[in-house]
Amino acid sequence: MKAARFSRFGGPEVLEIVDLPDPHPGPGEVRIAVRGAGVNASDWKKRQGLMDPELPQTLGYEAAGIVDELGAGVTDVAVGDRVFGASPYGAAQAELAALSSYSPIPASLDFDAAAALPAAVETAARALDQLGVESGSTVFINGASGSVGSAAVQLAVARGARVIGTGSPSTHDLLRSLGAEPVAYGVGMADRVRALAPDGVGLALDVAGSGVLPDLIDLVGGPEFVITIADFAGAQQYGVRFSRGDSGRAIYALAQIGDLIESGRFSLPVGQTFPLTDIAEAHRVGEEGLVRGKLVLLID
Repeated sequence: MKAARFSRFGGPEVLEIVDLPDPHPGPGEVRIAVRGAGVNASDWKKRQGLMDPELPQTLGYEAAGIVDELGAGVTDVAVGDRVFGASPYGAAQAELAALSSYSPIPASLDFDAAAALPAAVETAARALDQLGVESGSTVFINGASGSVGSAAVQLAVARGARVIGTGSPSTHDLLRSLGAEPVAYGVGMADRVRALAPDGVGLALDVAGSGVLPDLIDLVGGPEFVITIADFAGAQQYGVRFSRGDSGRAIYALAQIGDLIESGRFSLPVGQTFPLTDIAEAHRVGEEGLVRGKLVLLID
């Protein structure tokens, strides 16, 4: 099969499309003919050598496609079904991928939109779980307009929480449409939040990693009420929990998101798509950060 890989660390130019052996699903897994694979910031961090030291490395932890092989014990889907999900092997940006967690693609979604879901939905649900967001909570989300941020807004609203979120002025209409009360980031942000919620904000989620953890701690009354998914150094410095998958993943959210999508209560826009052969360009666009919405690779 064709797959994305790099054999040395560096810029997007180190990425290549190579022939690799076809994967086969283990017990409880399915293999899909990939039609779409999500691109995430972790991909270019891996490529830059900021995560895993070994070489060569493949890429991709989320994909959508058509089931073409079943692992032992799989009875909930059949060959030919459309599914999206997560692969633990970091090789989903390829023609074939084994998924350990999967769900049917909602009827209203194409493969590219489905491929955009797994990482953002799981990350957002996990962080909200760790914060204890529930009906009646008031939660502040720093970086609410990106893929993970907008997923967190919608999932928190679906739980019955009040959500206040930061975004640039151009995103405020979007945030309102998702159910959040928008505020501008930058100097005076905390005061703007207090003006919206004079009775206080109980919980805070940092998605943007923009150095605001001290402000968030002050807003909610202590580091134990703050979680970041983007500022590892700040989390260590200020005693804030850094949410990571190795402490348990919210895979259940993949099975639940379909109902929210089909009822019109959740959407995650695709910002731009690229053929697998243009993966280097996808990395360049992603690192520039100028495209709103998820980046997705398409495989014919």
